[in-house]
Amino acid sequence: MDDGPREIRLRGRLVDSLYTEAMVLADEARAYFDRQGREDREGLDPVARVTLSCESLKITTRLMHVLAWLLTERAIELGQMESEEAAASARRLGDAAPSDAGSVEGLPAPAIALIDASQDLYARVRRLEAEAPEAASGVSPALSLLDRLERAF
Repeated sequence: MDDGPREIRLRGRLVDSLYTEAMVLADEARAYFDRQGREDREGLDPVARVTLSCESLKITTRLMHVLAWLLTERAIELGQMESEEAAASARRLGDAAPSDAGSVEGLPAPAIALIDASQDLYARVRRLEAEAPEAASGVSPALSLLDRLERAF
């Protein structure tokens, strides 16, 4: 019995689930850094404030790469993008710097939770990318999207 179509359906469900999780996490990060994060930042020493700012950018970068990769996978699954086009240009998860556990140690607990969640999500999507049937090297999904936008206009 061929499990190909079944594996594709399961992979599609996994991609959809990860996409939903990434969007929820992005919303939680935005809400934290727009509201409570500002208050938390005021209570930190200058070095910790800079660390918190850097970590917020790392969280955003991880989520941007994850979302771009997942959207590419969804577009392929829905037939909105040819697999060959994706393999050539956009099927690679962009690199995102990990957070240093020692540096984030003194940050507020909600920030640490967001850092950990974003790193965990990024690692899971990285594993899924490694299992992609046509995983290929190329430019990151974010750069590919920018290239496609430039060509469109």
